[in-house]
Order: sequence, then structure tokens, then C-alpha cells
Amino acid sequence: MVLLALMQANSAVLDVAANVAAVEDAARAASAQGAQLLLTPELFPVGYAPIRLRAAFDPATLPALRAALAEVARRHQIALVYSLPAVTPAGEWRISATLVDESGEELLGYEKVHLFGPDEREAFAAATEAPDVVEFHGLKTSLVICYDIEFPESARAAALRGAELLLVPTALAGGFDAVPDVLVRARALENQLTVAYANHTGVEAGCEFQGGSIVAGPDGAVLAAAGTGVELLFADVGVPADAAAAENGADAAVAYLRDRRPELYRAWGI
Repeated sequence: MVLLALMQANSAVLDVAANVAAVEDAARAASAQGAQLLLTPELFPVGYAPIRLRAAFDPATLPALRAALAEVARRHQIALVYSLPAVTPAGEWRISATLVDESGEELLGYEKVHLFGPDEREAFAAATEAPDVVEFHGLKTSLVICYDIEFPESARAAALRGAELLLVPTALAGGFDAVPDVLVRARALENQLTVAYANHTGVEAGCEFQGGSIVAGPDGAVLAAAGTGVELLFADVGVPADAAAAENGADAAVAYLRDRRPELYRAWGI
């Protein structure tokens, strides 16, 4: 089992020093509670404000920012998922997420495939690569970002690559309660993996966030759920017996992955 911590907090747009300090405070507190990994929200170190970021954020500062976040992980001996802008060699801006281990070494990276709304589409380009999977403390672990989890294909791609834990930094505005309450739980159940979804709270660049961070288990059950305010959420995650039984064809769980018929779906044109 892995003790997972989710940071739900308010980010200060373009105040990188304050945001990194907030991540460090969360990492310190999570590590003191025995957590092995801290999941932070989408674009938290820079604030969620796509248009302002594109206009005012200097991508030349990214290497130093990534190094500072890796140092937070090293200093507090806790793995960390952070999300930042990324710039490709061709000059495209993308939204990225990175998993570093407790020594600050990068284990996994991902770039957002599904962009939400006109601001994101104006400021960023959509990536195309499927989520990769790495082993973290005995759990096969993967990443997607925010809007990606609302598409069944994203979580399914991770599951088919063997993921048992899917980490999702998000920036979900108020008024979309069905995402954590329904879709996150559905993605977990239909793919028989654990989904951890960490959101902002408060107002950033005129966008109001209402928290609702959640961890859903492979049976769709809620393992932990946050309210609307600043919170550090904890959940023990692992591979429950019923998910293992489903993979092995036992009757203890519905074996969604085993019982798929991909050749038929292709004939259907999907």
C-alpha cells in the first residue's frame, strides 16, 4: 500500500515563489504523516491563468523551477507530482505533469491531450502521446491532466498499459460537480484502477474553484474526498483483492478489461 496525499489549495497567479512555498509546506506536512507521494493541482506552481501565463510567464525560468520542485521532494523525502507549462523544441506551449521520486529524480512525464475551453486552446497546443506507466512503490502508476479524465479513452489507455494508479492534477472550476462525483469514479471502476484527482480552491484570474478533490478505488468507491476549502487529503491506495480477482477471471469482480471486444469496436468504427 502507498499513502497518497492530495494538495487542495489556492494558487497565486504568477507568484512562483509563494506557490513553491505552499507546495513545500504541503510536502512537509504530508511527509510528517507518512505519505509517500504528494499530488498537486494543474499548473499550481504558476497559477491557473492560461492567457496571462502565455503573455507574462518566462519559459526560460522553467529549468530552475523544476529544479526547485525536485529539491522540495528531496528535502522532505516524498515523491511529488507537479504540473507546469512546457515548451517544445518547435515552440509549442503545452500543459505538462511530472512525477519525481523522493530523491527528486524524474520518473514520469505527460502532456495534456484534451484542452478545455477557449483560453487553454489559445494559450496551449494539445499533445498527442498516450500516457506512460512506471512502477512506484509496487504500484504501476500513470498520469493524465484535468479534462483528459473526462474522456474514457485516456484512462483506458493507461489501464491497458497496466496502470493501477492514475494521478490527475486538475483545475476544475465550480459548477462541474459531476466530474469528481460521477466521472472520476466511473473511470476508476470501468478500468479497475485507483484515480486520484487534486484540484484548486479559491479564485485565480477570475476563475472560481471549489475543491472537491477525490480518490476513487478500483471498485468506484470513494477512498477520500475533500470539501471546498484548503485541505491536505490522504488515502491509502493499493491493488484490492477484487481487482486482482477480475484480472484473473474470478467472479469476485466484473472483469471489464478482460471482457473487452476491441476487434468488434473497430468494426463499429470506434
